[in-house]
Amino acid sequence: MKRVDFENGTVTGNILEAALPMLVAQILNLLYNIVDRIYIARIAEEGTAALGAVGLCFPLIVIITAFANLFGNGGAPLFAIQRGQKDERKAVAIMNTSFTMVCASAIVLMVVGFLFARPILILFGASDNSLVYALPYMMIYLLGTLPSMVAVGMNPFINAQGYSLIGMCSVAVGAGANLLLDPLFIFGLRFGVCGAAIATVLSQCLSAIFVFYFLTKKSELKVRLLKKNEIAACMGYAKNIISLGMAGFIMQLTNSLVTICCNNVLSVTGGDIYISVMTIVSSVRQLVETPIHAMSEGSSPILSYNYGARRPIRVRKAGMVMGAMILAYSAVIWSIIILEPRPLIRIFSSDVQLTKDAVPALNQYFAAFIFMDLQYMGQTVFKSLNKKKQAIFFSMLRKVFIVVPLTYLMPYALHMGTDGVFLAEPVSNVIGGTLCFATMLITVLPELKRMEKEL
Repeated sequence: MKRVDFENGTVTGNILEAALPMLVAQILNLLYNIVDRIYIARIAEEGTAALGAVGLCFPLIVIITAFANLFGNGGAPLFAIQRGQKDERKAVAIMNTSFTMVCASAIVLMVVGFLFARPILILFGASDNSLVYALPYMMIYLLGTLPSMVAVGMNPFINAQGYSLIGMCSVAVGAGANLLLDPLFIFGLRFGVCGAAIATVLSQCLSAIFVFYFLTKKSELKVRLLKKNEIAACMGYAKNIISLGMAGFIMQLTNSLVTICCNNVLSVTGGDIYISVMTIVSSVRQLVETPIHAMSEGSSPILSYNYGARRPIRVRKAGMVMGAMILAYSAVIWSIIILEPRPLIRIFSSDVQLTKDAVPALNQYFAAFIFMDLQYMGQTVFKSLNKKKQAIFFSMLRKVFIVVPLTYLMPYALHMGTDGVFLAEPVSNVIGGTLCFATMLITVLPELKRMEKEL
């Protein structure tokens, strides 16, 4: 099995070897939900309504994914740092602790979801018409909570060991299955929206089986659930995992919060059609952010490993390479969004009126998208170097303290209607992204210079 050697070789080569398979994996991972929306939008007569309804489920799906990433992305950097320090016993204990928390939280979330799915969807902005589609989709999706969280939450531990191609394959298995099963269940068996959820759950099960098999049978460091007598000893690891993963968790959770707020305001200012518009905007965002996420996550284990190994020059170079890659990609994709957004919109819907409303919304939402790069770069460095306080603060700043208030202030107080909802995002990108990146520069760079002098 090909493995990335974080300790040797060029930093650029390490990042590319880790990031490219991760990019493919992230793109394939998008297929779980994106393909659902593409097919659902094309269901005869009810596609547009069903698309908006499934969009209402998205915040709950994000919450489930956020918990998986809380323990996975919180544990993987600590795992990589311990590997850099050659302490495999602690590395395994961290991985086992993460796995145990992933499984326990999945069961709790599934039960809570079953009990409160209807009131949650109504809180998210669902009308009586949209509940017809949203509720059955959500109930079926919840059945796959455990496999979904195992696949998402434990995949970072495969990548953190250098097996980026295996990490890619674990996602490819599920995404490929979803691509084939969606049309079968939606159109072939005529299950409609429910068919999309069934296909997704089956696909997630395949990914989870792949990840679990590799981490228990093939990898050098093998995972298992904690035994009862080990739980007390691993509480310290659990706290560190949660505190480090909290930044990404808050970021995803606040993304869900923003979506809920946007849907509530849009349902009042624009009606159900604008719920579908926001679903398309969110889908396009997922699509264009996926490579950025892959570049940052591909760089993370290199940053963590070399930080743990006290190699500040490689840490600094890894950050520079990551930044250059992200900025170059963003310049290209941002130009496409602003100059020619219609092809991106048509991926998700061919409805003429929906496309007409979505074009200005997309342009407004992505007006300052390139500033979001600064947030990604700062957050990745903070997380990878175990800077918990900064990572958590800047996760909350942009979404909770800037976007959410603006989502209500701009449409109502400033009388901007639906435009105000979509323009809140670029304002937050400029303020939050700039502050996050500037703080990273003035805190991390001096530390790396001090480390270099000590060597």
